[in-house]
Amino acid sequence: MKLLLHICCGPCGVYPVRVLREAGHEVRGYFFNPNIQPYQEFARRMQAVAEMAAALDLPLIWNRSYDLEGWLRLVAFREGERCRLCYYLRLRQAARTARGGRFEAFTTTLLYSRYQKHELIRELGEQVAREVGVPLYYQDFREGWAAGVAESRALGLYRQAYCGCIFSERDRFAPRAGGPPASPAGEGQEDG
Repeated sequence: MKLLLHICCGPCGVYPVRVLREAGHEVRGYFFNPNIQPYQEFARRMQAVAEMAAALDLPLIWNRSYDLEGWLRLVAFREGERCRLCYYLRLRQAARTARGGRFEAFTTTLLYSRYQKHELIRELGEQVAREVGVPLYYQDFREGWAAGVAESRALGLYRQAYCGCIFSERDRFAPRAGGPPASPAGEGQEDG
């Protein structure tokens, strides 16, 4: 099957690319992540995706647009729904790109991270598939979390400490009410 794989970051791409190829699929990566803030973080993650793709010989389709204002307008005053809105935005764009490129299906590395809202991603992916007319190729990639982490470290890929948006960055590093400040190292947790 010819699959378009939406990639949120380099480390999250390693395991899904390998598994999909081992299953005999033709995989092409797609980078579209206007949620990543600030811009220097966005640039670091693009570089990590490029390094991962080079190491795995993965062809990529890039959407390097950095529509900060558009993303902020999308979630403003709906911060409690920001993940739903953000997932939907990225999945819809991936499905549209898959349709335009005549891919048989699309999927996402968001299904790899154990820190993402897996069932919500699947639900929205299936909704987008119906709306756009390109099937979601669903696979729970979380089973390969440890293997993907190990390989991404071996490749020397930049591993970010928060999902991407300014809200997730705040939630990760800002002092918590009544508790000690969060550690600058993110208390050892990595999102990708």
